[in-house]
Amino acid sequence: MMLSSRLKNLLSRWRAKAAIDAQQNADVQRALVESLYASPASLTIGAIAGSAVSIAVARAADDAVANCLAILICLVAASRVVSATYFHRNMTKGAVKGSRGWELAYELGAWLYASLLGLLACAVLIRNDNAIVHMLSVSLATGYAGGISGRNAGRVHIAIGQVFLALAPTALGLWLVEDIGYRILSIVLVLMIPGMAEISSTTHRIVLQALTGKQQKTLLAAKFEKLARYDSLTGVENRMAMQMRIRDMFEESTGDADQIAVLWMDLDRFKEINDSLGHMVGDQLLVLVAEKIGAALAGRGTVARFGGDEFIILCRHTGRQQAAEIAEDILDYFRDPFEMSGHNLSVTASIGIAVAPQDGADREEILQHADVALYHAKNGGRNRFSLFEWSMKERLHRVREIEAGLRKAIERGEFSIRYQPIFDIKTGRVACCEALIRWHHPVLGDVSPGEFIPIAESISMIGPISEWVLGQACATAAQWPEDIRVAVNISPALLRSGDLPRTVIACLYSSGLKARRLELEVTESVFLEDNLQTSQILRELQRIGLRLALDDFGTGYSSLSYLRSYKFDTIKVDQSFMAGIHKSYEDRAIIQSVAHLAAALQMDTVAEGIETADQLRYASEAGFTDVQGYLLCRPLGDAEVSALLRERNEQEEMPLLDMQPSVSINAYEDAFALRRDAS
Repeated sequence: MMLSSRLKNLLSRWRAKAAIDAQQNADVQRALVESLYASPASLTIGAIAGSAVSIAVARAADDAVANCLAILICLVAASRVVSATYFHRNMTKGAVKGSRGWELAYELGAWLYASLLGLLACAVLIRNDNAIVHMLSVSLATGYAGGISGRNAGRVHIAIGQVFLALAPTALGLWLVEDIGYRILSIVLVLMIPGMAEISSTTHRIVLQALTGKQQKTLLAAKFEKLARYDSLTGVENRMAMQMRIRDMFEESTGDADQIAVLWMDLDRFKEINDSLGHMVGDQLLVLVAEKIGAALAGRGTVARFGGDEFIILCRHTGRQQAAEIAEDILDYFRDPFEMSGHNLSVTASIGIAVAPQDGADREEILQHADVALYHAKNGGRNRFSLFEWSMKERLHRVREIEAGLRKAIERGEFSIRYQPIFDIKTGRVACCEALIRWHHPVLGDVSPGEFIPIAESISMIGPISEWVLGQACATAAQWPEDIRVAVNISPALLRSGDLPRTVIACLYSSGLKARRLELEVTESVFLEDNLQTSQILRELQRIGLRLALDDFGTGYSSLSYLRSYKFDTIKVDQSFMAGIHKSYEDRAIIQSVAHLAAALQMDTVAEGIETADQLRYASEAGFTDVQGYLLCRPLGDAEVSALLRERNEQEEMPLLDMQPSVSINAYEDAFALRRDAS
């Protein structure tokens, strides 16, 4: 009864083990199967020993059944040795496939071999009376069962099956001899079966834990390697992996003919998407961008996320023409909008291309030159690609020097302001002075605002610079007559930041200047994005009492809807139209139309760039209220503009057209020169 219970328990554990085996990881199962064939030498030695003892037992027994069983044992042993050797040879080459099939083959061979040993012992015990033959056959079966319980513990059901098939027939044969000693030995062998099964199970558990632990370490190592080499958001390679890859490319390069193309890509205005729609949408966009780049490459290169919204594409054996084609393909993929989280985003990208070895001799230089080309692409209007040229490097060095200088220019007092008067055509008096920033760099000399203002916007220095200009202009204008305004240009980037109202109020308060005497000039570019925040800021400034001027009207994306939506106080027509009045009927027609439209909307108009008497006369005839230009007065310093305004107060009102052109430009400047000489 107890034996039956133990056997049932053994069978249930066997079934449970089989179920666990079915759920085991494929890699662990493969390792366990490989453990069966891990030592062909031990299997070969066991096969030779078993075959030799079987033959000896059969010859000593001189029995036909024993002879047949011995022959079968030798054949099965030989086939197992051959299959084990073949498997092990292929395993070392990594050419083993279908581990389940090999496991079944081993299982059948092992169980057949164990059955034959058990049957040989049973047959000899029943059919022969020679005690020595009995001892040899029983020793062969029990020795095999003891050895196999440890060797094949990797697949515990095979080991337990072998133990049972070898010992059960042997125990039966011992019991049938009807000798008390034999029957005691039979009972011992039966008890050995669960004992050996327990040994196999324990060994199997230890082996399985070791293999599972090894696999977990391998998976953990692979996970850490992936985290170290791949970007967690997009799944493409990260900066470190890219640097390792490009290093390997240069080390494996075979010469000038082995070209390496580096494409450095940056999303245009990605920060605005992050700021307006949130980082979650920004992250989704980066994932889709990585997918589109991969689709556009189509196996021609590898993509890595360098950081933020920047991606680097590395292409081996790729020249400048091929790299340009790849860049075109990538930009084409960006022509379709990105759809995510209910948003339909039109996103563009800029790409800089450098190709080794002509554009750089090592990885640091080629990456630097790709970055230079990217800067050139973005500076050239975005949504395009640029191939590196050596002349770009000189320009970049100047830009970098300007960037560094801008960060310290206010502290070092390198900025100054010039004021260019705007004259009332009817009275000839100064109505307003436009504040124009100037910068004298200690190394580069005078740097044009048209050059350093865009750079200041790109490095987020436009805010501090604009605050400084507003403060200086308000403080200076507070010393002028009450009817003279000061105009300050406002960058679109400053409007987007949302800090403008606070800055304006602070400058007005500290200087004591009345709000109606401050005029802010904005260009049409601030309206292109249809930004609600921009509209709110402009209307808030108008409620404070400031005047708004639309600068450079006609050069951007002009729309009459601006004039309807915002009640501008002044429209300034770009000087390019005045320059063309002598030869362009269209320019003359546009000038007249704008002047009449502004008059109907009760807005002042300023004709910029007046440099000849004919331009002045035409501006007056067209209906402009104010004019500005070098014919009338160049930009002046603080002292000069203050003297000009005092001089104006002493003169009677006189239309500008009644003044002599030669006097209108030089009278004030000559007076300043005489006053300086006298002092």
